[in-house]
Amino acid sequence: MRLLLLVWCLAAAWSPACELCAIYNSSGALCESDRGWTFAVAEQYIPYRTSQYNGQEVQFPPAYATYVDSSITHLVPGYNFSSRFGLNFNLPVTHLNFRRTDLRYSLTAPPVLVTDTGTEFGLGDPALIGRVTVLQQRSMAASLMVNALAGVKFPTGNSERLEDEVGQARLFESFLPPGTPHDPLAHSPFPVHQHDLALGSGSFDGVFGLTANARWRRAFFNTQFQYYLRSEGTAGFRYGDEWMVSGGPGLFVFLKDSWTLSLQLNAVYDVMGHDQLLGQISYLTGMTACYLGPLVNFTWGKHFTANVGLDVPLVLNNNGSQDVPDYRLQGGVSWRF
Repeated sequence: MRLLLLVWCLAAAWSPACELCAIYNSSGALCESDRGWTFAVAEQYIPYRTSQYNGQEVQFPPAYATYVDSSITHLVPGYNFSSRFGLNFNLPVTHLNFRRTDLRYSLTAPPVLVTDTGTEFGLGDPALIGRVTVLQQRSMAASLMVNALAGVKFPTGNSERLEDEVGQARLFESFLPPGTPHDPLAHSPFPVHQHDLALGSGSFDGVFGLTANARWRRAFFNTQFQYYLRSEGTAGFRYGDEWMVSGGPGLFVFLKDSWTLSLQLNAVYDVMGHDQLLGQISYLTGMTACYLGPLVNFTWGKHFTANVGLDVPLVLNNNGSQDVPDYRLQGGVSWRF
């Protein structure tokens, strides 16, 4: 989901003329595209191998160490009705390699410590996203474009792990005296929870965004705002809302007869809200993060665009016990028909 706005920027055009003509027509970095079909493949790889408690790194004994290596491939067919209107369908394919330790509760025996190592693979929740260009000013030397995006995410991914999360929470509550205050996720004191491994949420969610792209000759500045409005899903579990601001300055470094290459310094500010379980807010979830890293964009001919970027965490203020990203590697390719 976080690559959706980036995917809009993966269509390119070029026609040989002068240096400014190459920039003017290399629309991949400026999120511009003419009428027609597009297809993009975007990948995001995140290793969650650092355990933190309330923003501070903690070390578990090797026997109880946990991690999640997340790889999400987004398959994104789309159609641009014009340079101002477009529609994309995002289908994520998720692969999670994990090791988790947890307390398992039952009504017939005391809690036991269980270590689970394995993989989760399958389709996630797809989303349909529409784009409207609300401002478009272009000249040979400069351009300014603002896009508004909105859509919906559908509950088709496997969400069985959420049912297990809720089931364990109910069993945990049964051991407490009635009326005892507690966090709904307190039954799992370890960093990797069941909801971290669910492929789907079981909920219809709103997706909203705004992009702004400005260019003056070789220099440009891109920024994006994204907001994900969550609703209650499987077994009454509700993921926290999330909003993100990203962007930064860039420069067209190479301008050749058949290709261009630009380099951007990209900063990300990401806020994930608290999850809810059984109608209660869990203050052991949610995180505020800041990342910084390079983003490289390449265009070739009139149809092909590729990019790759690295997000290095500067600030990771999490709540409770969580495994947090060591880094985020993302990239994509697109073909405009």
